[in-house]
Amino acid sequence: MEAGLRNELVDEVHAFVDEHWNPELGVVAWRRLLLDAGLAVPSWPTQWFGRDLPAWTDEVVWEALRTVGAVAVPVGGGMNLAAPTIRTEGPDPVRERFLAPTLTGEELWCQLFSEPGAGSDLAGLSTTAELDGDEWVVSGQKVWNTSAHHADLAMLVARTDWSVPKHRGLTYLVLPMDQPGVEVRPLRQMNRHSSFNEVFLTEARIPRDWVVGEVGRGWGAAMTTLAYERHFGAAMRRPRYAEGAGRTLTEARHEAEEHFATYSWYPQRAGRADLLVEHARQVGRDGDPLARQGVADALARQSMGRWTAERAKAARALGRAPGSEGSIGKLATSELARRAGAVHGSLAGAHAMLRPEEPPVGGEREPAAVVNEILESVPGQSIAGGTDEIQKNILGERVL
Repeated sequence: MEAGLRNELVDEVHAFVDEHWNPELGVVAWRRLLLDAGLAVPSWPTQWFGRDLPAWTDEVVWEALRTVGAVAVPVGGGMNLAAPTIRTEGPDPVRERFLAPTLTGEELWCQLFSEPGAGSDLAGLSTTAELDGDEWVVSGQKVWNTSAHHADLAMLVARTDWSVPKHRGLTYLVLPMDQPGVEVRPLRQMNRHSSFNEVFLTEARIPRDWVVGEVGRGWGAAMTTLAYERHFGAAMRRPRYAEGAGRTLTEARHEAEEHFATYSWYPQRAGRADLLVEHARQVGRDGDPLARQGVADALARQSMGRWTAERAKAARALGRAPGSEGSIGKLATSELARRAGAVHGSLAGAHAMLRPEEPPVGGEREPAAVVNEILESVPGQSIAGGTDEIQKNILGERVL
């Protein structure tokens, strides 16, 4: 049955592209056609642009679109975090307002969760939102906010009630970023990239009805977003677009380039286990038993992490909600990054402390040249998306 449905969908995509594809239409207008046809997210409910099909059908349709030279859904946090959270949590007026422009890429999103005093203890946040007639008035500070410098909207968790326990006094809001009360400042990282921002909110305004879930129940909605975030890495693959010309493909390529430029150092953050064998050969230690043991250990862990990611992918294909695989995979990735970084450091020796004149991106230069950036980037792997300690608490308290 699965093979039959897969073939039917691929055939339908080919027919749809033959009839509707226009390289000069523009990427937003093209994606609107996909929404109307139920081919943007076929696994979603029919009420919300889908067809109630199994979860795996999304990837089948997206790949079929790219194979014939067309464009699928946008990349980034809007598609992978905001949209599924809003679809899951509602309410319907919020779904009606935000799902379509997020799925077409008309509105870009960022995430305003962490604060200087509330990172791992997210429920301890102090950014406040108070009702003033038909608007929420928000003041506070957020930090580690990817893409805040060009986002249209933000997933914001703020405190709306100080009289109840901290987890119960939070509300999940949609913040318009382009307004006087929102100031975005880039953060300079120790690896010399600036992927993150801090955001200062001074009486910023939000329409009263732009609440995801319910007032006072923002913690549950935030946990939904974080569950999707732990699987976000699997959605970080750069889409393959055809070589053809035209406005639609040009806009899609620009969208992807702008998004992935922010993450250019993420391979280094993950430890670059893929460069270990070449690095050992370069420095003449590929025959050293200790070096070989370290390389083998890292590569074995890399394989285990890949298998865990496949388990998560299989669970999503069956329509299951994000589960323990996200936290397990996050912990495994952090451990792999540390071990691979340590092996790179031992292979490079004192040269690991030296920076190249230009920061390398994605291993475009020889392994020895990226070691310094690997060592400066790896610590972030154990922090981003929830610290290792938090992941262990999630597994211990909610899974085991």
